[in-house]
Amino acid sequence: MATNQSMKNQMANKQNNAKDAPQDPSKTIAAYMKKMGPKIESALPNHINADRMGRIALTTIQQNPALLECTIPSLLGATLQAAQLGLEPGLIGHCYFVPFNNKKKGPNGKDVWQKEVTFIIGYKGMIDLARRSGHIESIYAQAVYSNDEFEYEFGLDPKLVHKPSLSDRGDFFAVYGVAKYKDGGFHIEVLGKDEIEKIRKRSKGGEKGPWVTDYEEMAKKTVVRRMFKYLPISIEVQQGAAQDETIRKDVTEEARSINEDIFDMPTGDPPGEPEPEPEAEQPQEPEKDFSDDEIDDLFKSDKK
Repeated sequence: MATNQSMKNQMANKQNNAKDAPQDPSKTIAAYMKKMGPKIESALPNHINADRMGRIALTTIQQNPALLECTIPSLLGATLQAAQLGLEPGLIGHCYFVPFNNKKKGPNGKDVWQKEVTFIIGYKGMIDLARRSGHIESIYAQAVYSNDEFEYEFGLDPKLVHKPSLSDRGDFFAVYGVAKYKDGGFHIEVLGKDEIEKIRKRSKGGEKGPWVTDYEEMAKKTVVRRMFKYLPISIEVQQGAAQDETIRKDVTEEARSINEDIFDMPTGDPPGEPEPEPEAEQPQEPEKDFSDDEIDDLFKSDKK
């Protein structure tokens, strides 16, 4: 028969285990959105509500668990950017959420590392944005390999011929984009691999994320983005493309203060950096744990 002391020890162990267990990301996101709900709702476009935004964030986390190490405001900021542009992260390739280590000033003035989500538009996302102008009949990009037959020239009568090899295409050689306008005009853009590599190396995400997993798609996206300055597209679309490779930390005006308070998540250190000694108090836990019913209510699509 268990003694009173052993029962107390068991209860204490359960409490300690619950305290040490990693926080459920769905509850962390839900708690953040509950606190900031009205301001987040006001920043969302008409076609999406907070419920949909939260579910996109959770689905993206399931596809890339490394995002759990990033700050909640930057994750929801990237989700908001995608929602406002009408793009969804994931296998479709419209856009990507990539975690990066960034330096920021700690409470004591020293630099500390913090992981934040960078929003990266993919090739299909760039194509989708360009088509929204209503002036473009078709737009596409193709990769060229060393064994393909490829010829192009500019001047008064631009010409481009590309006949891909049906066997071994060889090594990646170049990428080109073609846009045909509804009025009969067209635009051609060609980038060689050397120029693409220069662009990749200047990119913050050049050594990870889609540049590593989907190089050809990112090269095609790069040439389409280069074409944007010549295409008949709206200022809104230009502004949307300008959000590529950015970090949004201000989902709302309060996002930064909450990030530094109760919703910071473990960030770790970049490779090769020694683990810093803690200089400040650990982030505080939320004032209370939200019940399952509250979380379910939070994600109901009907707005109160």
